[in-house]
Amino acid sequence: MSHYASDSTVKALTVNDLAAMKQRNEKITCLTAYDASFSVLIDKAGIDMMLVGDSLGMVVQGHDTTLPVTINDMVYHARCVSNARRRAFVIADLPFMSYTTPVVAAQNAARLMQIGGAQMVKLEGPRFEIVSFLAGQGIPVCGHLGLLPQMINQLGGYKVQGKEPADAARIIADARQLQEAGAGMLVLECVPAALAKEISGQLSIPVIGIGAGVDCDGQVLVLYDMLDIGIIKRPRFSRNFMLDAESIEAAIHAYHKAVKLLQFPSSEHSF
Repeated sequence: MSHYASDSTVKALTVNDLAAMKQRNEKITCLTAYDASFSVLIDKAGIDMMLVGDSLGMVVQGHDTTLPVTINDMVYHARCVSNARRRAFVIADLPFMSYTTPVVAAQNAARLMQIGGAQMVKLEGPRFEIVSFLAGQGIPVCGHLGLLPQMINQLGGYKVQGKEPADAARIIADARQLQEAGAGMLVLECVPAALAKEISGQLSIPVIGIGAGVDCDGQVLVLYDMLDIGIIKRPRFSRNFMLDAESIEAAIHAYHKAVKLLQFPSSEHSF
């Protein structure tokens, strides 16, 4: 049974709750989720946020990249996740080419929220005009900087971003501008830990890291990576939490605890 199974007063976390966690230096925990069964397990463990990621293109659909994922796919999986959760904050990715203009972005974000049940949408890159337009429509937006999986054909591979001083300075400037445009959260993927620490300190909004060191305001991992059931090689920044766990539920609990106690990510999971 969950620690709130019989408690009908449980409220879903809001963006304000997450901002308050940053203010009091409590780490935010996040895992990707794609269906109702995992949604319940993750929620029961007390994980603060679930990201319905376009990573489902790789771990659920078996593609080599996230590019084939459609907005219909995202709405469907977001609905599955949000149907089952009670407390965790739900973010859904806007997939490749679903936010080419502000209006297109707003129409697709509306579907993720109205039909998919998402509380926030995430988009990749320094798309300040789009973020500003969405925020103006009352749509909470999470930015995403560093490694941008939807730009993989331009980047030429999944590698660490922001190692050179000029690249680091650009990522810092982009992060500040995303916040100014109205983003309520930021994901930093595959950037040096020192850079992520600096950005987390400069921004007032929560900064969630994946392969970005322990000093971000929170952490996110792809669920299947941390359960060691991915079909692709587990990235260096992830950790197999099933190693010492007797169940999936125990592994999710261990991840939650490790992030809260600053035990994950360690230096071996950082750049």
